[in-house]
Amino acid sequence: MPSAEREQTGPAWGTFLELESPDKGPLHARLTRALRTAVTGGRLAAGSTLPPSRVLAADLGCSRWVVTEAYAQLVAEGHFEARSGSATRVRAPTNGSVRGGAREGGGRWVPRYDLLPGVPDLRAFPRKRWADMVRAATTELTWDELGYPDTAGLPRLRRQLAAYLARGRGARVEPGQLVVCAGTLDAVMRLCRGLRAAGHTHVAVEDPGWTQLRLTVAAAGLTPIPVPVDADGLRVDLLRRATGVRAVIVAPAHQFPTGVVLAPARRAGLADWAREVDGLVMEDDYDAEFRYDRHPVGALQGVAPEHVALLGSLSKTLSPAVRLGWIAAPERWTAALTAKDTGGTPPPVIDQDAFTRFVSSGSYDRHLRASRLRYKRRRDHLLRELAARLPGQPVGGAAAGFHLLLPLSDCPAGAVVDEAARADVRLASLDDYRAVPGEAEAPTASALVVGYGNLTDQAVPDAVQRLARAIERVRAHEHGH
Repeated sequence: MPSAEREQTGPAWGTFLELESPDKGPLHARLTRALRTAVTGGRLAAGSTLPPSRVLAADLGCSRWVVTEAYAQLVAEGHFEARSGSATRVRAPTNGSVRGGAREGGGRWVPRYDLLPGVPDLRAFPRKRWADMVRAATTELTWDELGYPDTAGLPRLRRQLAAYLARGRGARVEPGQLVVCAGTLDAVMRLCRGLRAAGHTHVAVEDPGWTQLRLTVAAAGLTPIPVPVDADGLRVDLLRRATGVRAVIVAPAHQFPTGVVLAPARRAGLADWAREVDGLVMEDDYDAEFRYDRHPVGALQGVAPEHVALLGSLSKTLSPAVRLGWIAAPERWTAALTAKDTGGTPPPVIDQDAFTRFVSSGSYDRHLRASRLRYKRRRDHLLRELAARLPGQPVGGAAAGFHLLLPLSDCPAGAVVDEAARADVRLASLDDYRAVPGEAEAPTASALVVGYGNLTDQAVPDAVQRLARAIERVRAHEHGH
C-alpha cells in the first residue's frame, strides 16, 4: 500500500474534543462545533478515520443520534466524507499544490532535484551495518550504562575518537579533552556559553558562512562579528582589527560555502593571533574527510591545541539523522562544556555505543573511503555536464566536499534561484549565507551554491540541463533578449 494511503487509514479515536458547557446549546450542536474546531485546528488530520457513531456515543455518554447528527452536518459542510461500507473520514483538501505538485506533510516543497548544499548521500547510509551496531549495543550494554549517561560522553567512545582524530586529522588530543555532543551547533552553543561565562562578549564568524552559526552565537548571548573570506580563506588581518574579539569560528579545511582552504600563511597567522590574545579558535572540521585533488589538510588543532577547539559531527559523513558530534577542546574549557549552566544533553548512550563499534570495527573508515570515491565520481560527472551545458562557466570549491560555487558575473544569482525553482530545482545563492546580502566584491558578488551530495548519478544530466536553462533565461532577461 502506498505511503499516502497508509497515512489516510490512521484512526482519530483519541482526539481531544472540547465540548462547551450545556448553556451553549444542545449537545449535538456543541459536538459539531468541537469536531469542526479539531479539523480546522489540525488535531484531526486529513484522511484520518472517525470512530463509529456508537463508539463515540459510548465514550461521550450520549445517544448515538447526537453523533450521527454532528457527522451529517460536517459531511454537508465538506469537512467529513462518508461512503457506503466505509468509515467516515476527514476530507482531504482539494486545492492544488505548487512547484510541480511535490509536497511533504506540512506543505514543504519537495523538488524533483534538490541541489541545496550540506546534505550527504542519504541513499548510501549503511543501514544494515548501523542496525547491527545498534542491536549489539542494545544487547551488550551493562545495566549501569543504561542509566543516566556521563555528561562528557561514553568513555570508550572518547578513546576511539581520540585515536581516530590523531590518526585521520592530525589532532593532538587525549580522551579526557573530548566531549561528545549532539552535533556542531550543540558544540558551538556549549562553547559560546562557556565563553560568555568567562567574560567574552563577541565571537568572530566567517562571512559568507553558515547562517546557523551566527544565529547560535547570538542565541548564546554573544555578538557575532562577520569577518570577510577571500580566495585564501578568513581575512586574519581584519580579524586582528576587530576590537574586543578573542574568539572565532572558522572552517579551515573547506570553508562553507566558498569551498576555499585556509592558506598556510593564514593558518599560522590565526594560531599566532589566538596565542597573542589568549583566545579560542572554534575549528569547524567541515567536509575535512572529503578531499579529491590533494592530500587532506591536517586540523589546525594539531598546531595550537591549547587555543583551538576541534568540532566534528556525523551529519556529513553518515547522516544528519544521527545527532552525534564531538568537541576536542583545550583542557581549560572541558569543565565548562559539561557544566550544568553551559552544557547540553549528551546523545543517547545506545547511539554512542553503536558508533564506538562502528569505528572500532573499521566500518567507519570503509564508509568514508567509499564515500570519497562516490562523491569524486559524481563531482567529475557534474563538472563534465556543466562544461557541456555552460561552456566557460567558472567553478569553485571543487577540490573537496560535495558542493560547488558557480560565480555569475552577468546575472543576479537570486533570480536564477527563483527561475530554477520554477523548473523544480532547488539551489541556493551565495547571498543566502552573507551577514549582509549583496555586500561583496567580484568575482563572487553573485554566485550559486550547488550541492550534489544527495543527487543521484542518473539525475545529474537533467538537473544540470534545467539549471543551465534557468541561467540562460535570466541572462536573456537581464540583457533584454
